[in-house]
Amino acid sequence: MSREPSQEALRQLCLRHRLAANAADAYAEAGFTAVLQDTVLGELLQYTIDQIETRPLYVVVLAPRPYAVAAREAARGKEAYGTFSVADLDSALRQTTPRIGLWLDTSDLTVEQTVDQILTRAEPLPQ
Repeated sequence: MSREPSQEALRQLCLRHRLAANAADAYAEAGFTAVLQDTVLGELLQYTIDQIETRPLYVVVLAPRPYAVAAREAARGKEAYGTFSVADLDSALRQTTPRIGLWLDTSDLTVEQTVDQILTRAEPLPQ
């Protein structure tokens, strides 16, 4: 992906999200609890939700503040976001992504606390 993606790049990104949704549905159909995890920004969030047939469907958006993402990124020892800065991605998340589901600021939460918040607060999307 780039800041100005080509139509082909967008087509491939939509395919990636559609295939991920199909895989989640296949796992759910086989009796597993499926979790689809990805960075999904802007209108692609609704697109991805629309591709998933399994219900109930829970949407959780992990939205830590930029300082927390930058610290986590630095601790990884690799760059996960390519040409995008943490600020770029945070801006896209907060300014262009529809407020669907549970938005959770995980900046100061441990993994265990994050899971507890999701299990306590997440609600299925209306059908």
